[in-house]
Amino acid sequence: MTPRTRFILTRMILLITVLMGAVAGVGVYTFQYAEGLSYLSTDPRACANCHIMWPQYDSWQKSGHQHVATCADCHMPHDFFGKWIAKAENGWNHSVAFTLQNFHEPIVINEKNARILQNSCIYCHGTTVHQMMPESNRPEDALSCVHCHRNVGHGPRAGLGGPLSNER
Repeated sequence: MTPRTRFILTRMILLITVLMGAVAGVGVYTFQYAEGLSYLSTDPRACANCHIMWPQYDSWQKSGHQHVATCADCHMPHDFFGKWIAKAENGWNHSVAFTLQNFHEPIVINEKNARILQNSCIYCHGTTVHQMMPESNRPEDALSCVHCHRNVGHGPRAGLGGPLSNER
């Protein structure tokens, strides 16, 4: 290897190292600024790290569920892998949406998370509601708990123009 080739190779390695260090530094700073470690817990205050979730957190504190369930109890699957996959997926989706300011306000639950919520209702209240559950396993036959019990976990929600009528 010629001295010139060695010099160029050394410069390229140095440049790549500096770039990787900068990316890692920005990543660590962003993770710390966004309180990333808090999202690994089940503390409901972590869900309210973002300003858009304050109304849900505030209403949860006034709800009957405050004493028996956290956000994760209702909004995360109850199996180990499902919980961490949902946390990672929601974390990614939320960070992209909030960084790009591309989200519906007030926040609206998506279909996948609505299914997780429904399964959580049944997980905790299954012995009470088992007679109301359809015998078929077809999703279109299922009754949605939040259809009738919309305000149970969070209490009444209001948008800028008054109570929301088309929320899930």
